[in-house]
Amino acid sequence: QVQLVESGGGLVQPGGSLRLSCAASGFMFSSVGMSWYRQAPGKERELVAYIHTTGGSTNYDDSVKGRFTISRDNAKNTMYLQMNSLKPEDTAVYYCNAWGRTGYWGQGTRVTVSS
Repeated sequence: QVQLVESGGGLVQPGGSLRLSCAASGFMFSSVGMSWYRQAPGKERELVAYIHTTGGSTNYDDSVKGRFTISRDNAKNTMYLQMNSLKPEDTAVYYCNAWGRTGYWGQGTRVTVSS
């Protein structure tokens, strides 16, 4: 069955960096576009970044452009989100996603940006 397992979240000070990972299994990872979403307390889940199957095309929400980088390693069935210059408003649970909002989700990893 499809499994998506996120890791790498934690507590970081403003201006700091974190790297999230999403380990995928149970499907042909290299054939599926993948996304990172996040959900802050009291807010709706929002799309943060998307990466095409080969990694040759990416899209970002305006709020993270220039600070976050999405990437993937199809040989390792893993997707990443490098987050730099973190801000308190980046605090959220970050979710790995395959096949869009009606697709599959990981359990989420919590990112807290606070001094």
